[in-house]
Amino acid sequence: MMLTEEDTRAKLVDPKLRESGWTEEMIEREKPITLGRILNESGDRGRKKKPDYILYYPNKSSVPIAVIEAEAEAKPALAGIQQAKEYAAMLQVPFAYSTNGHEIEEFDNFTKKQRTLERFPSPEELWRRYVQYEGIEAREIENPLLYPYYAFPDKPIRYYQEVATRNVIKAILEGKRRVLITMATGSGKTYVAFQVVWKLFNTRKIRRVLYLVDRIFLREQTYQQFFPFGDARKELTETEEIDKTKDIYFATYQTLYSEKDGKKVYELFDPDFFDMIIIDECHRSGWNRWHDILKHFSKAIHFGMTATPKRSDNIDTYAYFGEPVYSYPMRQGIEDGFLAPFEIRRIFTNIDKSGKLVISEAVSFGAKIEVPPGVELKEEYSAKEFEREITIPERTKLMAEYIAKILESTGPKNKTVIFCVSQSHAAEVAKEMNNYFASRFNTSNYAVRIVSEERDAQELVKKLRDSETDFPVIATTVDLLSTGVDIPPVKNIVFLQYINSKVVFHQIIGRGSRVDEAAKKFTFRIIDFTGASRLIDDWDVPPGEREPPHGPFDYYLKCQVIDAETGIGIPNASVVVLKSPNNPIHVRTDGNGFFALSELPRGGVRVDVSASGYKKKETTIQTFPSPEQTISIALAREIKEKKPLIKVKNLEVYITEEDTLRIDLQGRVLTDAEYIQYCKDGLVKRFLSLDQLKVLWRDREKRLRLKQELEESGIHLSVLASLLKQPDADEFDLIAHLVFDVPLLTRDERAQRIKLAKEFIEGYGPEAREVILEIVDRVRRYGTDELAMPHFWRTPPFDKMGFLRGVVRIFGGKDNLIQAIQNLERMYYPEFGNL
Repeated sequence: MMLTEEDTRAKLVDPKLRESGWTEEMIEREKPITLGRILNESGDRGRKKKPDYILYYPNKSSVPIAVIEAEAEAKPALAGIQQAKEYAAMLQVPFAYSTNGHEIEEFDNFTKKQRTLERFPSPEELWRRYVQYEGIEAREIENPLLYPYYAFPDKPIRYYQEVATRNVIKAILEGKRRVLITMATGSGKTYVAFQVVWKLFNTRKIRRVLYLVDRIFLREQTYQQFFPFGDARKELTETEEIDKTKDIYFATYQTLYSEKDGKKVYELFDPDFFDMIIIDECHRSGWNRWHDILKHFSKAIHFGMTATPKRSDNIDTYAYFGEPVYSYPMRQGIEDGFLAPFEIRRIFTNIDKSGKLVISEAVSFGAKIEVPPGVELKEEYSAKEFEREITIPERTKLMAEYIAKILESTGPKNKTVIFCVSQSHAAEVAKEMNNYFASRFNTSNYAVRIVSEERDAQELVKKLRDSETDFPVIATTVDLLSTGVDIPPVKNIVFLQYINSKVVFHQIIGRGSRVDEAAKKFTFRIIDFTGASRLIDDWDVPPGEREPPHGPFDYYLKCQVIDAETGIGIPNASVVVLKSPNNPIHVRTDGNGFFALSELPRGGVRVDVSASGYKKKETTIQTFPSPEQTISIALAREIKEKKPLIKVKNLEVYITEEDTLRIDLQGRVLTDAEYIQYCKDGLVKRFLSLDQLKVLWRDREKRLRLKQELEESGIHLSVLASLLKQPDADEFDLIAHLVFDVPLLTRDERAQRIKLAKEFIEGYGPEAREVILEIVDRVRRYGTDELAMPHFWRTPPFDKMGFLRGVVRIFGGKDNLIQAIQNLERMYYPEFGNL
């Protein structure tokens, strides 16, 4: 008799590994490397990915070097090689093996060749091949790849974090001085940075590290996450004296650019002081903000981390660091089950759909226009000017009511963040949401505004983050989630403001993608009133890159920075000119507001200008062949006083369009109609005939397996029923209708057949009839698969009867009960009896 796969592993594969020198300290068996894609709001998951074996060198806390897929003895040794290659690609290990316990098939990713072996290579042989092809130092005591990871008890390292850490270290060992990783928000970039530093620090490859962030709370948060370094850590602040006796420093850009003893803080450190600079969220910080610091510490390793792939609005970051040594996109995080999937509800009001408000038309329909003193009324306002120059109370109220209705139907205590246009807009929306739910919840802070004006903003954030705190439920804000604040329980992200940056959009939705087991948050929803969801894309494939300027660099730029109102030059303005994507030039204007540069590219250059008391300006300006030609850049003054808004009252506002968008397994955004077609295409491939569907469906085990496979492929029958406006349809009828155009039946219609079968019902005694009718009612509400649920007999009224002593006794034995349920299912699906 041939051995099963399990027996093959134990009796054939394990001995072969021991014969080749692989000890238990080097082997992981059936280790889940993914959690399984989250399938629904309840947190049900698809299959985990579990290689049969992962081989490590020199032990399980070091480098994974090979994967093995074992097949049953009767199968060919080649049968598992494709699966082994897939696992090897995910783990980025070079050697993949498939075996039936006798022959061994090896795939070497370095040479891309495959061969048949009789024995497994020894650990030393594989390590020798590994370091030979990687070109790294093999001596164990000096190799940070072999130094153990720090084992956080509550945060075991994930497979992609291992790969990212390994790739960063390999790049540094190969001599790279600029290293970049791209990992989706919520996937653990800080965790990777810690492990990189831990390994390099403890193998004496680096000593002093500067970790750069752009928010104080991020500095504090990162400092805490590096707690294993103990007293070697130091937070740099503007108020404290600089202590140069530490090894790991954490600082904001603002602190480093502040002045102390006549110098910028970063200039107080010797240029050779740091061995590594880590730039957190480098896409958000901007090339002009960290460039001067990195230029000062030019001999250090520059390690950048970003949450977004290359875009037109962050290409300078990629130009500086080069292509990432590892990328882990949001789509992969969702597929692996580490990040929460989402749906998009897109809603447009009549005025947002048109994209503008024409004042004369509004007045002709009875609107009343209130214009504050000193404000000039225009004839037309674009949607992007709503709540900036003009406010429409009916629009705000309608949007708030729509959000409230979504919360009522999906969970009125689901944590929600609403992105508003301004701080005053955020206050208005919070008021509307509180008024709507005032009669339901006895609380004054169902919705709160979390903006810079609020003194207790940080305390409110803490309450919102706490899944065990009921209130507040809603935060209205301007940029809360775009600045690094993590709120894992958030289930709804609402866009009431217009956004044009893909980087900002993905930063926001990425922070909603965290799974929160405590809050039972496994999915989240984007509610979009402004078309922000148009910015969603494949997460993997960047759009066309902006072509960097080429030489010759023989043009000039002479420019005066002026006050937009007076035309007078602004002295000491900060100007950053991007000569090429990774070569910014930082200058300041003279006493009359002028600056001049030479050796610039022909055409346009990007310029970033800022000055105290003025609004920052980013623009592209022309360069000239002659140094005499002069142009000007006008800066508008910052208005400290709030500009009063024009108010449009009594305007009819209504929802004119709404749909739900879903993301399929390829990262495509699907409308309702496209999702129905996606489901139909997937079902058509599975069934050639109605009889084939019937044969499968009447076998409960096969039916349950099919439903799991459908969900894993993104086909959710409950969602499909809702979109077809048939929420009570039986699942079999739903599939038969969609694929074979069979008339739809509801679960209630099928259940009535059983109730009308008097001979069947009256064939049992009074107690048994009570049980039968309760079972029929459950099937009517939930379908026949409810009978297979482990909890079924523990729910009322069966829990009071007891199963063995109650229900089984009533039916005169377990076999009689099983027979009764089988008869019930046959009457529920009478057409199956014809097969």
